[in-house]
Amino acid sequence: MADQKKAPVFCEKYCLICRGARSGNSIFKALQNIELKITGPNGCPFGQARTEYYGVTPDQPILK
Repeated sequence: MADQKKAPVFCEKYCLICRGARSGNSIFKALQNIELKITGPNGCPFGQARTEYYGVTPDQPILK
């Protein structure tokens, strides 16, 4: 049976910083930039899961 990963819901729907930054809020963009400088280009563990699943970093919208 194929091992299917669950979609990383937290970063996409519940994280205030990531959601706010992707929607264009300048305060959240600044906070996210600080977070990405501290934790690396893929962000926190939730952002890393989002990057692995969708192929985009936490500061980029998902292309559908």
